[in-house]
Amino acid sequence: MKRRDFIRNSVFASIPLTLSGFPLFGISRINTAFTGGDNDKILVLVQLQGGNDGLSTIFHAGQYDNLQAVRGNIILPESAILNFHNDYGFHSAMQGMKDVWQMGNLGIVQNVGYPNQNRSHFRSTDIWNSASSAEEFDSTGWIGRFYDLNHSDYPNGYPNSDCPHPFALTMGKIVSETCQGINANYSLSLLDPFNPGTALVSAEGNIPKNCFGDALSFVNETVSQTNAFASVISAAANKGNNLSPKWSNLTTELSKKLKNVARLISGGLQTKIYVVQIGGFDTHDNQVIGGATATGIHNDLLKELSDAICAFQDDLNLLKVNDRVVGMTYSEFGRRIRSNAALGTDHGTAAPLFLFGSCIKNQILGNHPEIDTQVGIDEGVQMQYDFRDIYGTILKDWLGLKSNEVNDVIHPNVQILPLFKSGCIITTALDELDQANEFQIKLSPNPADHILRINLSGVEGQTKISVFDGKGGVIDSFKFESNSSRNQNINLDISNYPTGSYFIHISNRVIFKTKKFVKL
Repeated sequence: MKRRDFIRNSVFASIPLTLSGFPLFGISRINTAFTGGDNDKILVLVQLQGGNDGLSTIFHAGQYDNLQAVRGNIILPESAILNFHNDYGFHSAMQGMKDVWQMGNLGIVQNVGYPNQNRSHFRSTDIWNSASSAEEFDSTGWIGRFYDLNHSDYPNGYPNSDCPHPFALTMGKIVSETCQGINANYSLSLLDPFNPGTALVSAEGNIPKNCFGDALSFVNETVSQTNAFASVISAAANKGNNLSPKWSNLTTELSKKLKNVARLISGGLQTKIYVVQIGGFDTHDNQVIGGATATGIHNDLLKELSDAICAFQDDLNLLKVNDRVVGMTYSEFGRRIRSNAALGTDHGTAAPLFLFGSCIKNQILGNHPEIDTQVGIDEGVQMQYDFRDIYGTILKDWLGLKSNEVNDVIHPNVQILPLFKSGCIITTALDELDQANEFQIKLSPNPADHILRINLSGVEGQTKISVFDGKGGVIDSFKFESNSSRNQNINLDISNYPTGSYFIHISNRVIFKTKKFVKL
């Protein structure tokens, strides 16, 4: 068996190694300056494990009354909402996130998800980590494929003089599947950057030429590689610094992880990808405390997230490395619109996504979900933006991939979104907001029983129309060509649809809109 095949198939490709009592469970890959020495951009991924309730994270004044009607037992009092932009407000625990917005360093993308939403934690997390469709199963992660473009032979020959630093670091005990490549995971898992430790090679001398010998050789080489990284990591930690006074009152696990990330970046570590995780968002029950909905599990999680990101961004600004670093939150799904009787919310569909950094556009991209007081018990927030388009935009405009490379890593039809400030973009971003602002969609009659008339104006080029059911499943999809100088009328036969609520999703290069209709 070839060594590459062994690594790909072996259980040892993901075994954790404990180094001198400090788990550096990592494994397999090392770093390189990635696409070139002139690209020193860094991406920090913050995974919200469990499925964050976006409707209790960001509020809109125009939807509050309807939201109160369908989740009155958990909704935050309107007086406690932190207004931060026009009619938009954060949960009362998110003063830190409001501060990041006021710094001009926060972007929000509304209603992020994917077609045919899967509501299993495990499967949906796999989809987000791999950037696959709901119908495909991919064994590699999107960051892993990013690195595979130029380092597909890894781990053979790594580290080396050109690539002495880890490719990616997961701040915790288990490496992130986002970094899984063809042969191995590019991420090292790190708990203590000041003392990552070293490990002894498992065996020396003659190693038998059999399956056991192959496994032992792989473990020995992985240990040697990990030891080589340990010295680089500890050197960066000792050289680095933290300057923000906001860290002083924070003791949460997420704040410790992000504080270490800031220190390693300031210490000169060339790692491009950092992954940090915060769990607990699967709030089926006791999401709030009855009678005191501004407290409870979700409140505490949002405060931990908000305070840690605020301190991290403040630290980057003071360390003067802020123009090199952007961060992104993601969660496997949002929660359902209606709350349940256990003071919680069940698995849903789309949710808001945060981007932070001095190069991120200070904007709210997308529409706030329209809340219907007659919403079904299973209905979630419908997708407006596909998360894979956000990934593709980051790869192209921040990490510097060419369009054909983005297609190879994500999928051939990635639509680039206006996420970054113009002076920060490596490549030329598509930013045609004028067309998006002129776009209008009208559905009539609504409710309808046989034919739904879709009237579109201000739409140009090839456009896709999808019909979602209340759970995010795609039940119809078609494309058409349009000229923005005239209205486009489409008659959709819905006579065979079961009675219930549905959503029309319109998308092309610059337009992403979702509108609800009811089949009688």
